[in-house]
Amino acid sequence: MIKQYIKRPLYIDRIHPFVNKDVIKVLVGQRRVGKSYLLLQIIEELGALGFNREHIIYINKELHEFEAIRNYKDLLQHVRNAEKGKKKTAVLIDEIQDISQFEKALRDLQAQGRYEIYCTGSNADLLSGELATYLSGRYVEIEVYSLSYPEFLVFHKLADSDESLLSYMKYGGLPYLVNLDLNDSVVYDYLRGINNTILFKDVVARYNIRNIAFLERLVEYTADNVGSLVSAKKISDFLKSQKINISPNVVINYLSFIVNAFLLYKVRRSEIGGKRIFEINEKYYFQDCGLRNALVGYRPSDINKVLENMVYMHLRVRGYTITVGKIGAKEVDFVCERKGERLYVQVAYLIPDKKASEREFGNLLNIPDNYPKIVTSMDKLLGRNEKGIQHMHIPEFLKTQF
Repeated sequence: MIKQYIKRPLYIDRIHPFVNKDVIKVLVGQRRVGKSYLLLQIIEELGALGFNREHIIYINKELHEFEAIRNYKDLLQHVRNAEKGKKKTAVLIDEIQDISQFEKALRDLQAQGRYEIYCTGSNADLLSGELATYLSGRYVEIEVYSLSYPEFLVFHKLADSDESLLSYMKYGGLPYLVNLDLNDSVVYDYLRGINNTILFKDVVARYNIRNIAFLERLVEYTADNVGSLVSAKKISDFLKSQKINISPNVVINYLSFIVNAFLLYKVRRSEIGGKRIFEINEKYYFQDCGLRNALVGYRPSDINKVLENMVYMHLRVRGYTITVGKIGAKEVDFVCERKGERLYVQVAYLIPDKKASEREFGNLLNIPDNYPKIVTSMDKLLGRNEKGIQHMHIPEFLKTQF
């Protein structure tokens, strides 16, 4: 457990209100986004609160030494064997979904009232289902993401520049990249391995997937269509053109499995000014642009897709619930809501002329409310507002703590 790590205060700040409170703290997110290292930060925080090392039990299911902990009975026995006396003990469990019926052990430990419990997991379906059933109201879930652009600069000791932004766009923000040379052959080999781990451990094994070839093609399809409106029928029709006969219902199921593994996020469309949520033609975004690029390559022609993906993830990290807005026949990239407030965001690569400006700003001008509205693009000579709509350079947008 003696490891060097770079602190991520955003998540520690979110955890702080629940430390030493009678709720289980659950860190969820895609594999390799840094949940394990956050547990190490939490151990350090607990030490500052008076927890001696002998009263902290750490279990990492990815380590061989904990292989014998296979089910909830093994977990309870391990805790009983490891604890020292009856003093309050912190229990931290990494990748808890690898322990069968783990929720029974958590309920037992939580009911005793003398354990400070933290755990991490990499499957939203498993965690939300089991925890909601057995621990309703007794746990808090905190989602962890790969590095934001400001975190990427800190981790890699870079100044904000065009070159730094390009590296982030190409390689994404998985924390382990700090240990690698940032070049295509090295990074994409590593990221392809992460993609395979996510698919096989958190999708194939979890849902007993047999048609692995279709699963892989489906992920590639979504990678190639980031930010585009898609539907299960559209995907099914595309696959049929590739001599793969898969029904729309199967497509829907497989997409949900991938979303549950945190590799993708599904973003629905909503009617601006109304309450209607459209049930078809969603958009999908990758949790990490580097993982997307490792699948289909980074192409300059895809820069619009990548920028939109980055803006979406920044908004999500900042805690917004996001939909794609529809107002008449026009679309607003992101309608963002948080704590009763709303923000509208339109993303463009460049706005070179009046026609492009009317398109990007015009969609927002048609919205009949006074919530903040932002157009963000790679244009550098900005500094202007148009009828109350702010125009921001994308690197500045990615550094803004809305």
